[in-house]
Amino acid sequence: MREHPREPRVLFEDDCVLAVDKPAGVSVVPTRDEGEGCLRITLERARRESLWVVHRIDRDTTGVVLFARNKDAHRTLSMAFERRLVEKRYVAFVRSEAKLEASEHRITRALHSARKSKMRPAVDGEDGALPSETIAVFSESVHTNVGWVSRVEARPLTGRQHQIRVHLRWLGSPLLVDALYGGAPERHHGALGEGSPALDRLTLHAASLSVAHPTSGTPLKLEAPLAADLAALAAWLERVRDADRR
Repeated sequence: MREHPREPRVLFEDDCVLAVDKPAGVSVVPTRDEGEGCLRITLERARRESLWVVHRIDRDTTGVVLFARNKDAHRTLSMAFERRLVEKRYVAFVRSEAKLEASEHRITRALHSARKSKMRPAVDGEDGALPSETIAVFSESVHTNVGWVSRVEARPLTGRQHQIRVHLRWLGSPLLVDALYGGAPERHHGALGEGSPALDRLTLHAASLSVAHPTSGTPLKLEAPLAADLAALAAWLERVRDADRR
């Protein structure tokens, strides 16, 4: 029997909303594999209350997840997401074949559903294409044993499934770990270079989410620090970059 995960760290709560820092390896809602071990049910059991799902992030993505604590708040927040009145910022670590300088890209490639619950870049004029837009800000890349690695701040302006992952791959810089979209399934300790940390899940983190509070309308900014594995990767990349500059 699958062990139920511990309650995640609360980032913010009041009578209307609950925001938590989701760990990796936990789905927001029940899946065929996970069943009742999902984030929503874990929280509901621990807190003895019903929660309404406002949005989702991938099972192996860490970071901010927002729930509503009543139907009215859920309706208002869902409308804000639907009308794109929410600002989301992700941190991603990607790999490329060539060195990348610090740069900003506005990716507007439409997406289309594909087999096995995947998404793919749409062909121009294709029926069923979903307009999609992501702003990706790249840091200067660092040379490693597996190619050039960059930290990216990604701001999705639309909310398509796997949007950031597909857009970054389309740009030629897939996530460092992402077996579904061109990255490796994992990176063992030292795979990138001496002292590099082990990585066994998506190198993607939902760092912040900003939205108007559903009752007061005041700005609500929710932030989650990098999870320990990605923080270790960021620190290792900085050490390598500093050493290269000497």
